[in-house]
Amino acid sequence: MARLFAELDSQPTSLGEISLRRRIIPTLGDDYIYEVKLGEEFLMSSLFVDAEVALADLGLAATPGEQLKVVVGGLGLGYTAKAALNDQRINELLVVEFLQPVINWHKNELVPVGEVLNRDPRCRYVLGSFFDLAQPNIGFDPNAPGALFDAILLDIDHSPSEFLNSSNAGFYTHGNLSAMAQQLKPGGVFAMWSQNSPNAEFIKLLESVFAKVTSELVTFYNPFAQVEASNSVYVAHTEKN
Repeated sequence: MARLFAELDSQPTSLGEISLRRRIIPTLGDDYIYEVKLGEEFLMSSLFVDAEVALADLGLAATPGEQLKVVVGGLGLGYTAKAALNDQRINELLVVEFLQPVINWHKNELVPVGEVLNRDPRCRYVLGSFFDLAQPNIGFDPNAPGALFDAILLDIDHSPSEFLNSSNAGFYTHGNLSAMAQQLKPGGVFAMWSQNSPNAEFIKLLESVFAKVTSELVTFYNPFAQVEASNSVYVAHTEKN
């Protein structure tokens, strides 16, 4: 009989103890659910990945061109990166992750998506802070300083006003969003996940940097609360068409 619960890894980090857990909830079936905790806070669950997938789908649907070079900010359980790789136009996918243990979970295939990412030669992990690398004088690709990208897909903070780390707050300004946008090619797209409904103030901030901004509400079923839940995805274009 399968064990109902196992802690697969737990490591100290600069943000606190991060742990990967796997469990079965009999009332939901016999499939494993993978969860990540930072300290006592639940960060993510493989039970709720609709919006993470939508981040890639919506962001790349808005991105023109072929032979795309794309950045995913935040590896997590890997579902945004996996969804992005479904787009056959992608030539190279850089997944920027601040915490080495999270990269190790995927490299060692402790999580289901790890094998998919590892075997795809288009995918590369980059250890570092997305927010530090978002400056054009540094850049996301350590192998190609000054490289430009077709799309940047961001899923790190809970929302534009609720941060995984308080130091991230400075990114959500006109100056730093503009600096990040300098790493996008003409016609490039920046897309971002949020756990909350679209925020009018943040949309206005994005519009001060980008030529066109849209937002989508992504709904999914929460079996614990037995209600429809929602997250949102912002999509910002460097050009109107």
